[in-house]
Formats: sequence, structure tokens, C-alpha cells
Amino acid sequence: MDRIASITRTTKETKIQLTLNLDGTGKADIQTGIGFFDHMLHSFARHGFFDLTLQVEGDLYVDCHHTIEDVGIVLGEAIKGALGEKKSIKRYGSFFLPMDEALVMCAIDLSGRPYLDFELPFTVERVGDFDTEMAKEFFYAISYSAGMNLHMRKMRGDNNHHLLEASFKAFAKALDEASTIDPRIQDVLSTKGTL
Repeated sequence: MDRIASITRTTKETKIQLTLNLDGTGKADIQTGIGFFDHMLHSFARHGFFDLTLQVEGDLYVDCHHTIEDVGIVLGEAIKGALGEKKSIKRYGSFFLPMDEALVMCAIDLSGRPYLDFELPFTVERVGDFDTEMAKEFFYAISYSAGMNLHMRKMRGDNNHHLLEASFKAFAKALDEASTIDPRIQDVLSTKGTL
């Protein structure tokens, strides 16, 4: 069974085309118009072994907010779509990602119930063309459109580039674990019988 989803979303603020393969090899073709964001999404794809194709036309003449938030919405929809009925997935995933002095924890439950707990304080307003406050908005959008419980926390670190990159990579590793098929799970990993 292919775990692939393609999503197209068009609003007055953004036009997005995204294809995600949860069982890929880490190949990525990404154009958002925000260089640092592209770098983060490439890291997400590579370290999660997801194939990701993403083309975005956004209103960057305003700022980066709509583009980053809307990509989060669409990526969350693609994760949800690619997971399908969630049969045999591990459901839970967590990872501590070290990057030089930075250490970020990410934990995921693909429960179908959205929730975000995000504790990554930043000390600068921007890294490249990426507004650091948009990291929380991005992961919030993913958690709600995918229906996942998502916790992200800074354990150590003070370099904002490292903290951001560690958060995207930790998310990738935790999602890879949570979405992994486990042959011991015959249906879904829930006493309720549904996720």
C-alpha cells in the first residue's frame, strides 16, 4: 500500500502544491520563496526519509506568515491523508535531536486529536527570511490539520539557527517513528479500536 498524498490549496494569499511519500528515501524538491524555510523542509524530508515535493506561490511582499502557516496546514493534511486508516502504525514517536550546543525534544502521538505544546524560546526575530515566531505557527498548523498530539521543547541551546534546525529534524525523526508500520499491530494501536 502506497502511503502517498497530494494536496493542492489555493487562497487569495497562497497557492500550494504538495506531494508527500511517508515511505520515501528523503528526496525533496522544494520552492517556497523563503530560503531558510526551504532548508528546514529539506532537512525534514532527508532526516525523516520522506519524499517531499512542494511548490508555493505566496504573498511574500506582505511577509512570510501566510506562506509558512499555509504550508503547515497542507503538510498536516498530507500526513493525515498518507496515513489513511493508520492500521499497524506505531502511533507514538519521540526523539532528542542534538545539534552542537542545542538539544531539542519532540514527541508525537498520531491520535487523531490535535494538540500542540511548544516551548522553544528564540532570542532573535529572524533567521534569514524566516520569522522565528513562525516556527510555533507552522507546527501548530501541522498538529491541527494532521490531528496529532505534538510536543516540542528546547532542552539546551542558544543559537537560534541550531534550535530551529534541531526542531525540524527532531520532528522528522519522531514522525518517522510514529508512522512506521509494526507487523505486531494487526489493526490500530488503541483500546477504542480507532484513531
